[in-house]
Amino acid sequence: MEGSVEGGIGGRDGLARQIAIGGIGIVVFAAFLALAWYSAATLFLLFAGILFGVFLNAMTDLLRHVMGGNHTLRLVIVCLLFTGILSGVVVLGGATIAQQVTALSSTIRSQIGHVKGYLEDHGIDTSFVNLGSNSAQSGSATSSDAAPSRGPKLPDAGAIASGTGAIVSQTVRIIAGLFEGVGNFFVVIFLGLLLAAQPTIYRDGILRFVPRRHSREAKGLIDDIGETLRRWLLGQMATMSSLFLLTWIGLTIIGVPGALVLGFLTGLLTFIPNVGAILAGFLIVLASLGSGLTAIISAFGLYLAVQFLEGNVLTPLIQRHAISIPPATLFAAQIFLGVLFGLWGLALALPLIAVIKVVLNHVWPDQAEAAAV
Repeated sequence: MEGSVEGGIGGRDGLARQIAIGGIGIVVFAAFLALAWYSAATLFLLFAGILFGVFLNAMTDLLRHVMGGNHTLRLVIVCLLFTGILSGVVVLGGATIAQQVTALSSTIRSQIGHVKGYLEDHGIDTSFVNLGSNSAQSGSATSSDAAPSRGPKLPDAGAIASGTGAIVSQTVRIIAGLFEGVGNFFVVIFLGLLLAAQPTIYRDGILRFVPRRHSREAKGLIDDIGETLRRWLLGQMATMSSLFLLTWIGLTIIGVPGALVLGFLTGLLTFIPNVGAILAGFLIVLASLGSGLTAIISAFGLYLAVQFLEGNVLTPLIQRHAISIPPATLFAAQIFLGVLFGLWGLALALPLIAVIKVVLNHVWPDQAEAAAV
């Protein structure tokens, strides 16, 4: 009788302990989700720095096949090469790039104005499109027509104060945005350099928090994630460089203004799958509208050829050993992360999904092997 009572008490204690552990786990998981949600921008920034570090480490490993030497020496050589390339582009092509950016901006602005006027002539409201200069010109024309016979009217103190406050506020906003962008850029660069300089130290530091019985699995998981990201980044850089050169040369032959900048934007937007190609095509076609019908058709045909080459030749050939993610899964992940986290989620959706896929393959290896077969 006493044994049954003690057994019942022990069972209730065990059940209460399990309920308490489950409740604590739910609270910890909810706190982790809340922390990830409110610090999403910082986490994406750190992930971008990790990607840059993986890229530098991959380039350093490739240089090892060309020359031996210490890892630090090869990393310094890679950094000097990239710095030299960027400096050469800025020094030698800075004036050309600036001229093409100005020409491209004016061309796109004028084409948007033409499209806006065409839509308004056909009864479509385009008041949400504000080109700035047009509104300013119309506003000045309206004010001059409203008081043609009066002399110049000086603004009162309230108008001057409000205008000065608006200018100061806009200037502060621009400076803050500039500092934020530059700061994020240097955070990514600095974090990537630190990770690439001593990658084994950070890997061993993570493994210290893993129980000893799971250290082998954790080490394999970290190595597989690094290898997957390394292959994907190298393949992505090769694809982006190829599309940049093809678009630049093709648009230069066609005669579209801003060919160098459009080629650079096409290569850069290739980093964002699906969405980046649509944006690049829109910019190419829009920039060619002022060059005649032949240029429009040629530019659109070049865009289709480049995208066919990227989707059916370059990406399958370069990325076949890196990651294999179904297009529908990737597109759904891009939409989901883009809606939740904006541009960060849209740009980094593919490497995040690649990391999640590697983790799932290690958690359920039997299912992964069955799917591969």
